[in-house]
Amino acid sequence: MRFGDIDSQGHVNNVRFLDYLEDARFGMLSIDPYNEGAEPFKGLVVTRHEIDYRRPLGFRAAPVRVETWVTEIRAVRFTLRYEIRDDEDLYVTARSVLAAYDVERAAPRRLSESELAYLKRYAE
Repeated sequence: MRFGDIDSQGHVNNVRFLDYLEDARFGMLSIDPYNEGAEPFKGLVVTRHEIDYRRPLGFRAAPVRVETWVTEIRAVRFTLRYEIRDDEDLYVTARSVLAAYDVERAAPRRLSESELAYLKRYAE
């Protein structure tokens, strides 16, 4: 949490929660595969976000967690669910739908076999 994340009401601004989700998503789909010696996901676009704000999150020194898992996998798209929480409280639940995208063709693409296998490891 950064000081700039806090709004005039003294809690994390609702838009900043999207940054937290993006950080978690990038870690899960780019950094973690790279650290495992696998190819990070490339060419993904977010097609939908849904966020439910459960309780205000004020500025604090203690970190919060963004727990992330996969709830749906299709040929071209998949859905991630998130919880932003600490050990006592749940602040946000969210959902993002991502689609595989071929940047050169500027068109959707199918998820690769390795991408599908990776996503299945995190499916509920």
